[in-house]
Amino acid sequence: MTNAKDYKKDYKDLYLPKTTPMIIDVPEMQFVAVKGKGNPNDESGEYKKAVEALYGIQYTIKMSKKGNSAPDGYFDYVVPPLEGLWWLDGNEEFSSKSRYNWISMIRLPEFVNNEIFKWACDEASKKKGIETGNAEYITITEGLCVQCMHIGPYDNEPETLKLMDEFIEKNNLKKDVNAVRKHHEIYLSNPQKTEAAQLKTILRTPVKR
Repeated sequence: MTNAKDYKKDYKDLYLPKTTPMIIDVPEMQFVAVKGKGNPNDESGEYKKAVEALYGIQYTIKMSKKGNSAPDGYFDYVVPPLEGLWWLDGNEEFSSKSRYNWISMIRLPEFVNNEIFKWACDEASKKKGIETGNAEYITITEGLCVQCMHIGPYDNEPETLKLMDEFIEKNNLKKDVNAVRKHHEIYLSNPQKTEAAQLKTILRTPVKR
């Protein structure tokens, strides 16, 4: 039996939405993040290295409880799901994946500060040989958004995004995607262990009234 904090269970409105669009006001959260560009499916690309860095840093923080390095205020937690902000330069459409800009990220527990983050980066680099130089400690307040659970292959996301667009128009909202607010995805399934038809991905679009 474990008392580890599980963000997916504690914040179901953020991590377990229905398959119909809904409005949500997303509060401030902190993340370990890596910015990059290119096809996320490229085995030798930036994205794969970014994900390795994110998990390396996260598990360094989580497992600090086993040594003498547990930070002040530490509590055990289930590592939250991988997330991503996605956009293209200019007015390009989401077509060629090689042109994607992204920020790959994982939520950090509240006890983590910049000092703890830097320590975790150094530890992951020294002990696990993971490149952490591009990792950042960031804070995001997304605010008003429309989100929906997408079930199925990533390439079928436009079907769910269409439902969200219709919901946005029906509720007299406007998309508010800009230099700060981006298309957001949260990956609840491991694509290496889950059939494409069963993948669960939260899609989130920033809006304004």
